[in-house]
Amino acid sequence: MHIVEFCVSNMHHGTDKVMERLEQDPRIEVVEYGCLGNCGECYLSPYALVNGETVVAETAEELYDLIFKAIEEQDAEKSALDKLLDDL
Repeated sequence: MHIVEFCVSNMHHGTDKVMERLEQDPRIEVVEYGCLGNCGECYLSPYALVNGETVVAETAEELYDLIFKAIEEQDAEKSALDKLLDDL
């Protein structure tokens, strides 16, 4: 399960629609907070935390795509690490 976190104060960038779309994916747990402590980023751009890593975009639609890209990259890194550990 992947965790994607959103700041309620960032919703003016359209991230509320991204959040709603992600909630339909059973592989993703969506969490909404009042504040994620990234106020400068929150004010400037759509962003989310994907498994604790910040993902920033210029538009909400781009954020949606970048969230899935981040998930794919994190899964690939985990698979590579798991393989390395298996080989030890």
